[in-house]
Amino acid sequence: MKTILVTGGAGFIGSTFLNMMVKRYPDIRFINVDKLTYAANLHNLKEIESLDNYDFVQCDIADALTVHRVFEQYKPDTVVHFAAESHVDRSILTPGAFIKTNILGTYNLLEACRQLWQTVAEGKIFHHISTDEVYGSLSETGLFTEMSRLDPSSPYSASKASSDLLVKAYHKTYHLPVKLTNCSNNYGPRQFPEKLIPLIILNALASKPLPVYGNGKNVRDWLYVDDHCEAIWLVMTEGRLGETYNVGGNCEMKNIDVVESICQIVAEESGCDTEELRRLITFVDDRPGHDLRYAVDTLKISTELGWAPKETFNSGLRKTVRWYMENSEWIDKAISRK
Repeated sequence: MKTILVTGGAGFIGSTFLNMMVKRYPDIRFINVDKLTYAANLHNLKEIESLDNYDFVQCDIADALTVHRVFEQYKPDTVVHFAAESHVDRSILTPGAFIKTNILGTYNLLEACRQLWQTVAEGKIFHHISTDEVYGSLSETGLFTEMSRLDPSSPYSASKASSDLLVKAYHKTYHLPVKLTNCSNNYGPRQFPEKLIPLIILNALASKPLPVYGNGKNVRDWLYVDDHCEAIWLVMTEGRLGETYNVGGNCEMKNIDVVESICQIVAEESGCDTEELRRLITFVDDRPGHDLRYAVDTLKISTELGWAPKETFNSGLRKTVRWYMENSEWIDKAISRK
């Protein structure tokens, strides 16, 4: 049986990936390796926790000895590396945790793969999940391509850029079979409430202030999490070794427009007054190094692999609002870990 080891599988994107793929591929064994930080939640995996082809191992990827023991025990054919400290604001306050997990943790995984696969690398894959933030900031025009230079602005994006370079270096130096995807802003069910969209949804439902950085004109491209996970699987199975693929939702929006869209949908779904919710919008001091705009060119993954997002921002956002409205138990457990 083929074995896929997934790091960070109790987090937002990792758990979505596992919930989709464990049920879809019962003949593949999936090993979920997660430290269980504040942003992780085993409740995310209730749907699959009892399935025969799924196992969970609590492990800090920054602990090299434990990582190597896990690899020796399970001998994965594929590693899908989601695990990362990912909140930009936290990286500004406590950058050390980001260096430890995102750089040292990635190094430990690469070394474990190199040692395990040194005799037979054929059919093996190390798939690294990264972000469009490694490219820095765009002006009002243009798109990031896979050839854009790395120009990170925050400790978070710098740590992810460093991990990207490590993965590429292991491919060039040791011929480790790697693939990379750099995605735009994800949203959807089970996202930890410190992120923009779930924070605004929950604050709107509770009639609390809706904080928006600066003037709200920073632009992000939004990608529904299910679409992202489908893209990851497609690159894993059909993408070229050593290549990077940008994954985006082709949906650029100013932050203030995102917040106003949430107000509209929350009002429609809950019976609240839209204008009352909009009056809760509160502009707060901008964070240091706040990039103006991100937007990725998805031509490569589209033309080579035929991928395109299925969800529009409106349809994905409505699904997301409904999920948070219907899952108060999950929200309470997530907030208690904050």
